Amino acid sequence: MMIYLNDFQHMNIEHIFGPSQQIVNHLAFHSKRVEPHSAFFSIKGETFDGDYYIEEAIERGANVIVGTDPSLFQYLSYRNPYCTFVVVKNIRQAMASFSKFFYDAPDEKIKTIGVTGTNGKTTVTAYVRSLLTLLGMPTGSIGTTGIWTSKKKIDYKKSTPTTPESLDLHQIFRDLYEMNDEAAVMEVSSIALDQHRVDGIYFDVAIHTNFSEEHLEYHKTIDHYKECKLRLFEQAKNKVVNLDDKGMGEDLQEKCAGSMISYSIESHPKADLKAENIEVIEEGSFFNLIYKGESYRVYVPVYGTYNVANVLSAICTALHLGYNIYEVLAVLPELEGPEGRFQVIQTPHNQKVILDYAHTPVALNRLLEEVKKLDYNRLIVMIAGIGIRDFNKMPKMAATIEGKADEVVVTVDHPGYNDPQTVVDQVLTGFQQPTAPNIHTSLTRREGVLKSLELGEENDIILLTSGCINNAQIVKGEEIPHSDEEIIHAYFPPVVQ
Repeated sequence: MMIYLNDFQHMNIEHIFGPSQQIVNHLAFHSKRVEPHSAFFSIKGETFDGDYYIEEAIERGANVIVGTDPSLFQYLSYRNPYCTFVVVKNIRQAMASFSKFFYDAPDEKIKTIGVTGTNGKTTVTAYVRSLLTLLGMPTGSIGTTGIWTSKKKIDYKKSTPTTPESLDLHQIFRDLYEMNDEAAVMEVSSIALDQHRVDGIYFDVAIHTNFSEEHLEYHKTIDHYKECKLRLFEQAKNKVVNLDDKGMGEDLQEKCAGSMISYSIESHPKADLKAENIEVIEEGSFFNLIYKGESYRVYVPVYGTYNVANVLSAICTALHLGYNIYEVLAVLPELEGPEGRFQVIQTPHNQKVILDYAHTPVALNRLLEEVKKLDYNRLIVMIAGIGIRDFNKMPKMAATIEGKADEVVVTVDHPGYNDPQTVVDQVLTGFQQPTAPNIHTSLTRREGVLKSLELGEENDIILLTSGCINNAQIVKGEEIPHSDEEIIHAYFPPVVQ
């Protein structure tokens, strides 16, 4: 399409070198993904500086370069007079604005739901996608488990593990709209909010799950982490708030008055929606749903008290979008959850292998409470230090598990640019007795899964936790394919009938 850059003042353009109009058919912020007639956004990240790749982008066909360095752009303009160099104040804000325009504001053609919280984003996103689709509003989802339409998972090279960069995000919205989905629910991380990835999106519903310490390797302080999460609710029409959450519930109760539906599993007196008398069985959960003074006995095929809270957030979302409680109750027994969240795999030895990628101390503790309600002989738990996350959190994972499992396997997830041994050693500092005979170590997640399976005996539960995402391990900037499920199924030979 023909782009007239003089009309793009909403991008806070400070200067334009070269032609003021160009044909742009593609957007990229990675030089190797540039195609002819591309706009290239020169982003300075934690590891790479996009300015070093501008000339490569031009060689590959970029004709519009957007960045923040006027002296560099003036020099490059002399060397490449057929290209347009656009100097902006904030490159990520500019990319969000340009992307929304380029894809014709697809976020405004569908309902958008944003989910934020330290724990539960992935699960809530899956529940909302499933519930709205069951109610007749085909809904896609964007997040840790990938990109889904209302019907299936689609192959998409995500730019980040959780919330895609704005450039990818608007393309996904466009694709979902063209596949006849009417809504999109997405995980919105604190880092995404700080990096302006969702700038310009006015969400129909924003959902809060909970708040505890996380991502301090990026935010540095807990106050900045909270402040970033609160931004989502400033750009949303309706809000869903967990009043049980001591970390952020009160802040949002004050901020969201008048546009909020709240929920509680702890009988909070001010909650609009409550779950009481929760009964958890292996096949799912029963509870009394309290809404507007009425009580309804409900069954949902999800396991765990904390997941009942996540279901309530999805119900609140449906109510915000105009569905009544009777429509919701009718479809709840068909609700589907996400991949890798309390996913139970039965083995030939009458064991249960449970995949749940809890990766914070709070989430791990909640998970253990639910697992211990099941019948089993011994409990084997694998935990991991995540190399691309906060090193200060790693010992807390060890402290959370110590004394609560018969065997513990400590491994590494996504070592990134770190030595895996350094990551494992950091986790071990959280144990009071790191050399105890029931504590085992491995330097790759694959080895950790195999060690956990080897330790398992008849009637044991083998719990594999932590943040394995996108079916890959991130090693030195590369995504190495990995699947816990494939390792498990390969470990146990098929039974011959």
